[in-house]
Amino acid sequence: MSYLSGKVIWITGASSGIGEAVAYELAKRGAKLILSARRKEELERVKGNCPTSMQANVRILPLDLSQSEMLRLSTEAAIQIFGHIDILINNGGISQRSLAKDTLIEVDRKIMEVDYFGTISLTKHLLPHFIQRKSGHYVTITSVAGKIGVPVRTGYSAAKHALHGFFDSLRAEVWRENILVTLIVPGWVSTNLSRHAVVGDGSAHNQVDPNNAGGYSPEAFAVKMCKAIESRKNEAYIAGAKETLAIYLKRFVPAIFASILKKQLK
Repeated sequence: MSYLSGKVIWITGASSGIGEAVAYELAKRGAKLILSARRKEELERVKGNCPTSMQANVRILPLDLSQSEMLRLSTEAAIQIFGHIDILINNGGISQRSLAKDTLIEVDRKIMEVDYFGTISLTKHLLPHFIQRKSGHYVTITSVAGKIGVPVRTGYSAAKHALHGFFDSLRAEVWRENILVTLIVPGWVSTNLSRHAVVGDGSAHNQVDPNNAGGYSPEAFAVKMCKAIESRKNEAYIAGAKETLAIYLKRFVPAIFASILKKQLK
């Protein structure tokens, strides 16, 4: 039997993109799902697109990661749906496309509030439940931008780097409680992430980046991600050769990588 079969899995950012594709893949594998995002109607659509035989095991729980004061109540509500939670998939977030000099500090704060503080708030609210059960699995979607810094992603990259620091530290703290932590590191994936990214004044980018358009399909990504979860990996790169190479260049020859980056900004 699959590690994921019968597991209660809570997914944030489940209304589109990676989160939506992962929801379908998990439903195929027999998981019980709690789907969260801001847009209730989109969550209903995703639920309706899950296999008919599994829809009784798919519930929706709208939430906004920027509303930190509500996330404790959201966590309590999520636990009550099926009586417990086995896996939390932290996928919700926003991206950025703007130079640091053109980005309002309020926009940096918004990115950090959603991508970092919203994510760790749910994680920490759920932690006593995992400790009590002596079982749990955190799966957090970061980014190659969480391993390397690239132009026009300063706020986004900072938030994703922060997630790596938090969850690597958390893993070292909770392993004795039988709690797992998996970091999923995507490269370019063919979603609307770049279209919904914020620019310097906080408005939407409203463009699909060519690299995103040519990236992994969400469906292919979801299959690889589920395999990484089943393998209980600490960290998994799901990226093309170029993005993966960039991570290793940054690690082993940082000076060369820095010189390459200088040529990326046109």
